[in-house]
Amino acid sequence: MCGITGWVSFHQDVRDTAPVIEAMTATMARRGPDAGGVWLGAHAALGHRRLSVIDLDGGAQPMTDRPDRPQVVLSYSGEVYNHHRLRAELRSRGHRFATRSDTEVVLRGYLEWGESLVDHLEGMFALAIWDERAERLLLARDRLGVKPLFWAEADGGLAFGSEPKALFAHPGISPRVDAEGLREAYSLLFNTGPTVWAGVREVRPGGLLTFDRSGRVERRYWQLEARPHTDDRDATAEQVRSLVDRAARAQLEADVPLCSLLSGGLDSTVLTALAADELRRTEGPGARLRSYAVDYSDQAEQFTGDVLRTGHDTPFATEAGEFIGTDHSTVVLDPRALLDLDHRRAVVAARDSPIGVGDMDTSLYLLFGEIRQHSTVALSGEAADEVFGGYPWFHAPESLAARTFPWLLVTGDEAAMPLDPGLAAALRMGEFRADTYRDALAAVPHLDGESPVEHRRREMQHLSLTRWLRQLLHRKDRLSMAQGLEVRVPYCDHRLVEYAFNIPWELQSYDGREKSLLRAAGRGIAPASVLWRPKNHYPSTHHTDYNRGLQGLAREALDVPQVRDLADGSVLKATLDTPADQLRWGHRLRLERVVDLALWLDVHRPALAL
Repeated sequence: MCGITGWVSFHQDVRDTAPVIEAMTATMARRGPDAGGVWLGAHAALGHRRLSVIDLDGGAQPMTDRPDRPQVVLSYSGEVYNHHRLRAELRSRGHRFATRSDTEVVLRGYLEWGESLVDHLEGMFALAIWDERAERLLLARDRLGVKPLFWAEADGGLAFGSEPKALFAHPGISPRVDAEGLREAYSLLFNTGPTVWAGVREVRPGGLLTFDRSGRVERRYWQLEARPHTDDRDATAEQVRSLVDRAARAQLEADVPLCSLLSGGLDSTVLTALAADELRRTEGPGARLRSYAVDYSDQAEQFTGDVLRTGHDTPFATEAGEFIGTDHSTVVLDPRALLDLDHRRAVVAARDSPIGVGDMDTSLYLLFGEIRQHSTVALSGEAADEVFGGYPWFHAPESLAARTFPWLLVTGDEAAMPLDPGLAAALRMGEFRADTYRDALAAVPHLDGESPVEHRRREMQHLSLTRWLRQLLHRKDRLSMAQGLEVRVPYCDHRLVEYAFNIPWELQSYDGREKSLLRAAGRGIAPASVLWRPKNHYPSTHHTDYNRGLQGLAREALDVPQVRDLADGSVLKATLDTPADQLRWGHRLRLERVVDLALWLDVHRPALAL
């Protein structure tokens, strides 16, 4: 896992601007703490920071097709899990390899297949290829968008990077935010393409971008399709188990220590069980997979349920670890540490965005830091809820009937930071949400003859996979890479996603529960208590001292002039005056966003053009 960056210009000799690409590359040192390098040509510069995972001695980047007068240069981030098979195929076509790395497979694959390379890759990746022969830049991103990739126009050319901060190190790009950016940030609709930053866009998941002397061209090489499902229940359950199993086993390769995130929920337990079994099969019956959970020092005594959480995770995680036979650890955090402004500032700097989930972001960042002391790669159960319909909005009649994005109903407006009334009116947020929702539904593929129930369930799943999942993957990537930790997400395997997207709802929920097929896949490899446990989201602290400290931080944030210009302090006053032991989670999240806004303004110094 790494960070990539670079830029292309046909109006100057880029070789005279080495400090620019070096500065852009340096912004991503935390993504790639092991090594870094740059390459400069007449019209292109590429940079790379490396987190060494496979072939520690080989695989240095940017990688060229030959040492003298290279024709093709690659800067690549991610993991291609089928690189052994592709290597064999490319060798049969006459290609020779100097390393064991998947990076070289990607490079040779481009030489063989050109842009069609992406159709052959299985994994998570963001890549940039400069082809000297055609004077063309190719940017590509994996199908589900696990790895980020941003771009912006610069001095008549185009710059790119794994994170926006890499772009801002280019003298032709400044961190500027306009009304459209604030609308994207605070609408919580998770569009792909536009960002909070004016002029900065994402390469779409499953997307390609090419740039040459004739201009820029974007296209999609993959997206979800509606297909008939012909398997019966038993065959469907068997295929789901096979696809999950294959994805889990394929993502275990690493030349560095690997672990699993084991929360004690269904998703992570099934994944951990399959990975642990594969480890014992390949390394011997005594091999033990490391697993980690997170908890708070007060959680056992102070846990109280809320709209997202139904129980305390740690007992279930401990039971699952013992059942599977992992080397399990629980990272216990002091809730007061989540108020530390250095930690929170590091999180906001990693996100490049004012929008997060407060203590849950900070605790995840600290958890990843603890894990990184022992492991370099971690497996995560992220995306199972989107793939298998695990969220409440797949089942609640009010969510199914609502004509808006379902996650907006979970906590309502109480979790949104109230904007200044004049600004809110100028942003026309209600109109923007309605227009975006209409466009989102228009993008959902359907089969002729679908029943109204199937039609609506498919809409819910498409919205979840293409929008809600997007912000979860961004969060996972930014906070893990800020600690130099690679997190893999087997449930994002595109073959599994394609298959599950077309399973009729009567099979997805055949026993009347959410994620019925994943529960079936977990029988015999996970404790019954975990298999039948209700959905539980990532834990949040319930400590009164944290609530009280957060209120203090929010009051300080509202003393910042720019925050006062953006936020509606009169609406926030009631939340600030609520007794700390009565502060609800949704209202607390409102305060978290005020604090994050102040830190974001301080860290990134954006020019506001509203």
